[in-house]
Amino acid sequence: MRAPLPLVTIVTPSLNQGRFIRDTIESVLSQSYPSIEYSVMDGGSTDETRSILAEYAGRLKWISEPDRGQANAINKGWHQAHGTILAYLNSDDTYLPHAVERAVASLLEHPEAAGVYGEGNHTDEAGRVLERYPTEPFSLERLAQTCFICQPTVFLRRETVERVGYLDESLRYSMDYDLWIRIARVAPLLYVPEHWATTRLHADTKTLGQRVAAHAEILKTVYRHFGQVPPSWVYAYAHAVLGPRSRVKAWDDIRFVLGLIRISFVTFLRYNWRVPPSEWRRWASWFRNGLHRLQEGRR
Repeated sequence: MRAPLPLVTIVTPSLNQGRFIRDTIESVLSQSYPSIEYSVMDGGSTDETRSILAEYAGRLKWISEPDRGQANAINKGWHQAHGTILAYLNSDDTYLPHAVERAVASLLEHPEAAGVYGEGNHTDEAGRVLERYPTEPFSLERLAQTCFICQPTVFLRRETVERVGYLDESLRYSMDYDLWIRIARVAPLLYVPEHWATTRLHADTKTLGQRVAAHAEILKTVYRHFGQVPPSWVYAYAHAVLGPRSRVKAWDDIRFVLGLIRISFVTFLRYNWRVPPSEWRRWASWFRNGLHRLQEGRR
């Protein structure tokens, strides 16, 4: 007799995402995997979300009540879960066909893995594919430098989540990144090079609409785990602070470079206590190139 398929619990945190949430729900309910427990934890939406959820009565569990944010909503769903595999899908993201089935099969084939993740695509508000999420094979060292794990493609063993702790509810932007790091310290995450989900980019997303605050929290998260912040995150924060780069006038390049150096210098000192020699050389090269472009613009 074949062993029963493991139950997968999927939680969708939601707040006023009525224009997207139907796509999210349908992407879960249309999965080929037969053993799914699905819950929507709505934070008390005032748009059409509640009426949409009511249409799916009997096909999913849902509550709508004030919560303490996204991490709190997910944790509530996970604590009530019966599944041995946990996942969450934001209310503006979607699964691709057979994603859950493939994720479970991969976990069954690799009992040493704490969880599994696949490939994903960024889409626009209308769901049109913009670009591939920059996913990479698993490496804890590389995870310190960039978050290469596409969140909606992640499926985790419940026992591992309970071992390391649920999402940190004090974090607003980097709670998933923080969880990946904590899990990766006790067991590897398995990378499967298959497309499993889409993640929607639009002005209301926290990562786009609140980039400076998001990157500031990431700096603190990385420092807490690794005791330092690598250049990749330092420059990502500096770019978020500076905003889009202008090239309208000849001086724009040099002003941007000077701003990038100034913010990066302060950030390096704050988290690393020093600026690595490689970065001094990088800055000198940037400055020389900026001066060269300025001189070319005057000709």
